Amino acid sequence: MTGPEHPRADAAGEPAGAEAPDGPAAGGPRRSGLRNPERAVRGLGAGTLSLEALVLLLAIQPIRVVGGDLSGTAIGAVVALAVAAVVLAGMMRRPWAWHAGTALQGLLMLAGLLHWSLFALGVIFALVWAYALHVRRVILG
Repeated sequence: MTGPEHPRADAAGEPAGAEAPDGPAAGGPRRSGLRNPERAVRGLGAGTLSLEALVLLLAIQPIRVVGGDLSGTAIGAVVALAVAAVVLAGMMRRPWAWHAGTALQGLLMLAGLLHWSLFALGVIFALVWAYALHVRRVILG
């Protein structure tokens, strides 16, 4: 034979060694197409929390300049929330970290009692976190 070798087909016409497709139509488990879905979801959670920490720290000065009076207590709360977000981003392998991330979003909205802009940031990041949880639920099932 001068051309490339082709595997023999079985009685159903499938090439030898071919696997049945997974998916809802085949009756198998739904696949996300990701090589390691757990790792991808952990990366999404860690990236979300890291971005939140960065935005919180970078928002301190503009809030002070534009938003008016930002007390030392509010600045301390922002820094503490940013540190907590970084720590949680590093602990996303643990299942409880997702619940702690949800609590962190609530604490950020609660910090809105110290300054209204912290509540606004809390709402924005709660929506982003809710989307990350939705993606986690879709991918992992």
